[in-house]
Amino acid sequence: MWNEIEKILKKKKMSIYKLAKLTGIPDTSLHNYKNGSQLSFVNACKIADALGVSLDDLRGGTKNGADS
Repeated sequence: MWNEIEKILKKKKMSIYKLAKLTGIPDTSLHNYKNGSQLSFVNACKIADALGVSLDDLRGGTKNGADS
């Protein structure tokens, strides 16, 4: 899932720090997600809302999320 988030961040020219500010999720947590920590459903929703995308977009359009 983080790969898709990074693609969207790059497309929107947004940093992890800015995403942290928009979501209220500490940037340290976002870096942990980047490094492989499991992303909670609640935080995935916050990220999707902040980026203006759906949860399916964060999953990369996969049916089972196996690429996360």
